[in-house]
Amino acid sequence: MLGRPFAVAALTDRDDTYFELVAQSLRVCADYRPKFGTSGSAGVTRTEFQLRYGADPFYRWVGLDSPLIYAAHKAAGGLTSIYRQLGKGGERLFRQVIRDQLGLSAEQAMWSYSIPGQGGRTRTLELDGRIEFEDIADRRARSDVERWAGGIADQLELESDFTAQMKGVVFEVRQGYKSADSKRQNADVANASNAYANLYVPSLALLSTQINEAVAARYTAARWLLLTGSVDGSATGSTYAFCRDVLGYDLAAFFDRNSARFRELLEEIVASLLTPDDD
Repeated sequence: MLGRPFAVAALTDRDDTYFELVAQSLRVCADYRPKFGTSGSAGVTRTEFQLRYGADPFYRWVGLDSPLIYAAHKAAGGLTSIYRQLGKGGERLFRQVIRDQLGLSAEQAMWSYSIPGQGGRTRTLELDGRIEFEDIADRRARSDVERWAGGIADQLELESDFTAQMKGVVFEVRQGYKSADSKRQNADVANASNAYANLYVPSLALLSTQINEAVAARYTAARWLLLTGSVDGSATGSTYAFCRDVLGYDLAAFFDRNSARFRELLEEIVASLLTPDDD
């Protein structure tokens, strides 16, 4: 554990703010409606679904115009939305913790880079968080982060030339990574290359322990620092240990304190997704 102390009791006044950063994203899921191939963002109501599927002879013959089929689609798509929004809320929370603990501005806590796009246009890609050593005004906090970064360099076996010039660390934050999405992986391998080219170490910070083993191996091979949602382990292997021992904020304790609120909210959302719309 590094030298900077943290005080859980003194930080609980942030709980409501931090809870809302995640809850705002999750609440979006309660209004989820399946699209059934339509292009509208609002989705399809149960009545619209029955008219649409009921007008299809084959679907009507086999019974796919049933309200239960609509409910199944709504629940399946809504669950996917929950995972996605939980990731977005976790990203916002993680970035805010970085800002609060290290005194960073919104601009300092984000990192983006540009690449050529189609038609001569430029695409701007963003990662979810950034810690640049020079942006940390508090000398003790900067010392803790730099010492942690030295451990990263050893763990990833980075060359001494890079380590001597390293500017900081950039983060991609996920709630978990259970799918083996090759398109997403390829994009992140490219992100890692650009991060190293700009003298940052890329880190994948997971809030859960859920990650596909093959995916984890590929990210490690691309020299991503992999932080998982384990409450044990070191600050170079655990998201929660990093927050506690390097940033000085016990993020695991925050989730534990607010578990009842999160569980109640999620149960309300899931219950609404399992109920067919009344239109």
